[in-house]
Amino acid sequence: MSQAKLPKTAAAGVHPKQHAINVIMTDGTQFQISTTWGKENDTLRLDVDPKNHPAWQEKGQGFVNANNERLTKFKSKFGNFDFVGDKKSTA
Repeated sequence: MSQAKLPKTAAAGVHPKQHAINVIMTDGTQFQISTTWGKENDTLRLDVDPKNHPAWQEKGQGFVNANNERLTKFKSKFGNFDFVGDKKSTA
């Protein structure tokens, strides 16, 4: 019985070199990450992050359907769908 060949490891120099940068969130929280962005010890100051983006906030429920006009147009053209797993009764 022959043994299966293991995949070759990646050749040296194929992946971009990573380095540490500082990230500052909107509330001033700071941390370091490894990335290919910028140069060693650069600072990335975020304008939007999970602490202030509507998609990650409780009050952001309307954010998903931000363009209600398009949703209304879709429903008028195709009707209202009951999606798989929908808990609503069809009886």
